[in-house]
Amino acid sequence: MPELPEVETVRRGLSPHLEGKKIVNVDIRRPDLRFPFAKNLDKRLTGLQVRTIDRRGKYLLIRLDDDSILLNSLGMSGRWTMTGAGISFTPGTFAHGAVIGTGNGPHDHFVLDIEGGLRATYTDARRFGYIHFIESDVDEEDDRFLSVLGPEPLSQDFDATVLAKNLRNRSGPIKNTLLDQSVVAGLGNIYVNEVLNRTGISPRRIASTLVRKNGSPTSRLKSVVEQIQEVLSDAIEAGGSTLQDFRGVSGEDDFGWFPVNFRVYGREGLPCVRDDCSGIVQRIVQANRSTFFCPSCQR
Repeated sequence: MPELPEVETVRRGLSPHLEGKKIVNVDIRRPDLRFPFAKNLDKRLTGLQVRTIDRRGKYLLIRLDDDSILLNSLGMSGRWTMTGAGISFTPGTFAHGAVIGTGNGPHDHFVLDIEGGLRATYTDARRFGYIHFIESDVDEEDDRFLSVLGPEPLSQDFDATVLAKNLRNRSGPIKNTLLDQSVVAGLGNIYVNEVLNRTGISPRRIASTLVRKNGSPTSRLKSVVEQIQEVLSDAIEAGGSTLQDFRGVSGEDDFGWFPVNFRVYGREGLPCVRDDCSGIVQRIVQANRSTFFCPSCQR
């Protein structure tokens, strides 16, 4: 599933081509994806201008000039393809190999025609993604999807003190807790595995044990915050980690290097990469998700 860096990669690919442009036609080809489309959404969007494209956690936020917002979750296999006006590219071709949109394919469910001959096509073969319309008179902080999100891990609002507050009363494993989007927004299975390995913390460790009795963060929790920010920043610069390839806004291939730097994710049975560790990477299942870790150096 696309995580924060992958969604940020898509945002950066779409923004230069959509921001400031008017939507001249909307083609919605089925009544729903994971959730139903808003009633008369095609008519409500036609004629509006895309103001900015932002990201919140794993969501794309397409802000329109009437103050309404299109919120897009890519789900498992969603992607956007830009065509027309001499360009054709998909910002983020994910490793699970979902279909790339052409504008006329069987899984091309949502198409925006943009002034200047551009077309933005949302393709989703599995239909786990969704496009949610936030009315202009609704405060986005009250929206049912956005209101439950925790802090952005790369923002100034996120530090060890904030994370300690969110973990203080958590009795579950740290791995599962960090995947809770109300604790911190945007983290997914891949990056949590990597962060915990880099900090030497077992995925089974109880989350609250990383917080002192007075509620302040331990040194290990401070390290978790530092590694979250470092790993996510590195992955964004590389174009994300679940990307098979990334075609940038220029249309040129820019192959990311981050996947080859995985320390534990997908490395079951291989030696731990730490020079001072002779352990073997193991895989267990937590909350129906694969966890990769080294039991020798992660405590």
